[in-house]
Amino acid sequence: MDRVLVTGGGGFIGSHLVRALLAEGYAVRVVDNFYSGRRENLSDVLGDIELIDDSDGIVSERICGEAVRDVKCILHQGAIPSVHRSLEDPVLTNRVNVGGALTLLEAARKAGVSRFVYASSSSIYGNAEGDVRSEEDAPQPLSPYAVSKLAAEKYAMMYHQLHGLETVGLRYFNVFGPRQDPNSPYSAVIPLFARALLAGDSPQIFGDGHQSRDFTFIDNVVAGNLLAMKAGRVGGEVINLAAGSNHSVNDLFGKLRGIIGAEGIEATYSPARKGDAFRSQADISKAKKRLGYEIKVSFDEGLSRTVDWYRSFSDGHL
Repeated sequence: MDRVLVTGGGGFIGSHLVRALLAEGYAVRVVDNFYSGRRENLSDVLGDIELIDDSDGIVSERICGEAVRDVKCILHQGAIPSVHRSLEDPVLTNRVNVGGALTLLEAARKAGVSRFVYASSSSIYGNAEGDVRSEEDAPQPLSPYAVSKLAAEKYAMMYHQLHGLETVGLRYFNVFGPRQDPNSPYSAVIPLFARALLAGDSPQIFGDGHQSRDFTFIDNVVAGNLLAMKAGRVGGEVINLAAGSNHSVNDLFGKLRGIIGAEGIEATYSPARKGDAFRSQADISKAKKRLGYEIKVSFDEGLSRTVDWYRSFSDGHL
């Protein structure tokens, strides 16, 4: 049985990957210091996985060396996952997102890991010209988080070129779905809106709401990761992983309000935040061609499933 390491396996995306890997018959090892992830996200599978829980996390050579032992593939999700947190603490963001990635890459090289699939981000594109973001576009990072993700990509590409490690970077676009925490001060827009509307409160929109995103349901991201583990001739590549569609924040608010049945609630508007790109939509043709990627769940269906999950908590909270 092949062993797969998931860093950040207690997080929103990581915990979904863990379950998908178990369902496919892999032995799964998780390393997470639960800085931003939640142990509760793994509560029903703790008996089925090997968990390395250490406060040092992926910045520790010791932890990384232990974590990669006898591993065939790594799905690297561990990070400080917030643009706005990175503006407050750029040094920590760099230490974890760049230093952690490099430490893990070196451990993977020494251990003879076959493939290293890692989470990158659409934030590296910034406000690049044009309406649709292609992997060929020149990065224009607007935040320490975006810079850290771009730097990690460069290290991964270098490890492929110098050492032959099969690295595959997946540039995520605004992933959403069940188990995404609405209670963090750095929460993403969908859980924040859902929490507010379910509680009968007005969500806060930064800017005029015309800014748009390529919201991508978690099942599509999980499928893309599993494909990236197995696809041939993708070493050293970076690939957009998204829905390939575009929705404004105002449109998102309207859809969620309709699903929840909160048509009487209006949003409140505040000044735009630093570090946010105005528009983000992915060209996913490379993912389709190189990975065989296809959209499993539409935006509307994903929103409905997500709201159903938040409704399972009586007060709309985790």
